[in-house]
Amino acid sequence: MVAVPESRRSSALQRVYWWAAIVAALVVFAGFAPTYYLKAWFGTPTLPTLVHVHGLVMSAWFVVFATQVWLVESHRIRLHRRLGLFGAALVVLIPILGIATAIEGARRHAGPPGVPPLIFLSVPIFDILVFAGIAGSGLLLRRRSDFHRRLMLLATLGILTAAIARLPLDFIRHGGPLVFFGLADLLILACIAIDTIRQRRLHPAFGWGTAVIIVSQPLRLWLAGTPVWMDFAGWLVG
Repeated sequence: MVAVPESRRSSALQRVYWWAAIVAALVVFAGFAPTYYLKAWFGTPTLPTLVHVHGLVMSAWFVVFATQVWLVESHRIRLHRRLGLFGAALVVLIPILGIATAIEGARRHAGPPGVPPLIFLSVPIFDILVFAGIAGSGLLLRRRSDFHRRLMLLATLGILTAAIARLPLDFIRHGGPLVFFGLADLLILACIAIDTIRQRRLHPAFGWGTAVIIVSQPLRLWLAGTPVWMDFAGWLVG
């Protein structure tokens, strides 16, 4: 068997990150186009200022992630590190604004039809906490580039469930959590499979990071129906 040169292998893996960044951005745009990006054309209801700010910050994350991938691929590491300061600020802002937006949405009864707001609140809250934990770990391990880039990829793909759930496809709309969580997981697992085949081993960052994402999905659905969660969610919403 002919060994693949390290430079070629690294370049091939970098393209995986690039395509993942493009797919993530397209999914977010398609999912939120009717209610956010193109709402003027769809005539959807006016959004509160908090939702607009949250949407702007979340959009900035996906733009920054794609830009950071491009900068690494272009070997512009110094600029990548400078932009990383802005990315770090987003990692702090996203949980704050995300949780505030989720709580406000529960107060406005904004959620899937037929699902009580306090129960549904567990979905965005867990999404945000998992994102914060994985992205925060990626920042802490920024000097270990192999961990850093994989954790940032997981954080980005793991938070796609809200956009996937809003895609205008019947099998998603009627499939429930199993479908929109499953599609996000498939995208993550595809990236991990390519990485593992190329590297000939499962990287630890992908191993434990993916475990956190997948375990959190049924956990939140189970917890949402418990009296403990209902009391906590009721306290949050006030």
